[in-house]
Amino acid sequence: MTRSSTIDARFDPEAGVWLATSADLPGLVVEADTWPAMIDEVRLVIPDLLELSGQSADKLSR
Repeated sequence: MTRSSTIDARFDPEAGVWLATSADLPGLVVEADTWPAMIDEVRLVIPDLLELSGQSADKLSR
């Protein structure tokens, strides 16, 4: 089964960080100093969020 999710990412100039959230993945709120670090953090937390919601994270695409 293929699952697609939209992740909203934006730079917060006041805080000086990248912020990622998603209406498709409740609980996804990630901050990081750089774009690559934000992507890495999102990839780290998505499997846990999917597991908590009773979904499989076996085949995450990059």
